[in-house]
Amino acid sequence: MTDHHLPEDSPLGKRSAYVAQYDPSLLFPIARQDKRGELGIKGTLPFYGMDIWNAYEVSWLNLRGKPQVAIATVNVPADSPNIVESKSFKLYLNSFNQTRLAGKDALLELLRADLSAGFGSPVQVFLTLPEEFGKFHMGELEGLLLDRLDIEVDAYTPDPGLLTANFAEAAVEETLVSHLLKSNCLVTGQPDWGSVQIRYAGPQIDQEGLLRYLIGFREHNEFHEQCVERIFMDILTHCKPQKLAVYARYTRRGGLDINPWRTNFSTGKMPPNQRNARQ
Repeated sequence: MTDHHLPEDSPLGKRSAYVAQYDPSLLFPIARQDKRGELGIKGTLPFYGMDIWNAYEVSWLNLRGKPQVAIATVNVPADSPNIVESKSFKLYLNSFNQTRLAGKDALLELLRADLSAGFGSPVQVFLTLPEEFGKFHMGELEGLLLDRLDIEVDAYTPDPGLLTANFAEAAVEETLVSHLLKSNCLVTGQPDWGSVQIRYAGPQIDQEGLLRYLIGFREHNEFHEQCVERIFMDILTHCKPQKLAVYARYTRRGGLDINPWRTNFSTGKMPPNQRNARQ
């Protein structure tokens, strides 16, 4: 399972058998470096961060055959060698549906081992049981809303040339947010909807150009994690902030949401895993 594959070989866009007995071989790893190479990322990563997965359709049977349910949160380090294709992740979770387990800890042990093998490095897995569901609270990304700008747009592919900053004035520190991020699945072309938060310190970024750039992902085909890394690298290259963090919250598909976060400053704390209105 540690071998990685090409996206077009994944279960995406293909009929898939419903496997209801535990099967870790369903996980489909894809190497991160192939796409990172397109962005000029080689050797030491220019960021660190996490991919925060939330799985809302987790179920198994206890030893007496009674169904159990939970919400799983999986934190995947950005320096793991692989991503796991999301449909394969869903199929893997489905394989527990008719699997009898001794309890929550038995499921956690399997999830941690299998997902760590798939992503190629240790991942954190947490399970929230129904009696704890009330602790989840919704909230929106904080920051100045770029979407307030009344701009004209006629291009829907990412254009880094739209990113400019004022290098003649004093540096600023600000947080910007847009809910207009939309990209498409790399394999199926199906839409992925998201909100994005950009925290930075450095020359002030031109907000209209940044919003046009983000809207430019509307017809762009990449996985969530790859889009966020592209945004990070393009801003870093063209606007040259001293500090930069990019965090996207994508709406769920197949009972899963994926929320990539990338930052280049050591005091950047991991953002809260707080579900927003569209999730």
